Amino acid sequence: MATAIFYLHSFGVAHRDLKPENILMVDDSETAGCKIVDFGLSKIIGPSEQSLDPFGTLSYVAPEVLLQKKYGKEVDVWSLGVISYLLLSRVLPFDDEEDKEIARQTIQDAPDFSFSPWDKISKQGIECVTAMLEKNRSKRPAIDKCMDMSWFNDFKAKNNRGTGGEDENKFKNYALTTPNDVKL
Repeated sequence: MATAIFYLHSFGVAHRDLKPENILMVDDSETAGCKIVDFGLSKIIGPSEQSLDPFGTLSYVAPEVLLQKKYGKEVDVWSLGVISYLLLSRVLPFDDEEDKEIARQTIQDAPDFSFSPWDKISKQGIECVTAMLEKNRSKRPAIDKCMDMSWFNDFKAKNNRGTGGEDENKFKNYALTTPNDVKL
């Protein structure tokens, strides 16, 4: 998912509605890749541009969107943090029956890592999810910085998907190449 988000962001695209329902697995194998779908709310946001459009699904939307502050592509990193938290713990980090309470928690409360299975998650995993769920958007890492965190590399190595080193760098270089740089 992080690689797909990196790819989108490298072309200036913010999805703005990342959630489990918008992520499809390409097959049912353990090594299946994923595809991000439903670009109906996506927007091209240039490097120095920001948006004020209130988009997203409440449980996955970043605090700055709820506060009606300007935002950029970092809202997708927040959503990836929420999805990661959900996948690791089977619960949302900010949840309630009332929408107002979900919004309040998203804006004010720190994610809770004090219950099982968080006691079995590595320190690097918790640090990565915590970084993605940083309330201050200017302190939240960009997707490429998330991908450089040790937890991502540890996860890739444990799942026999390489170290993320050379192959990932080749992908990043490819994704950051402008069409004029490509020689046919």
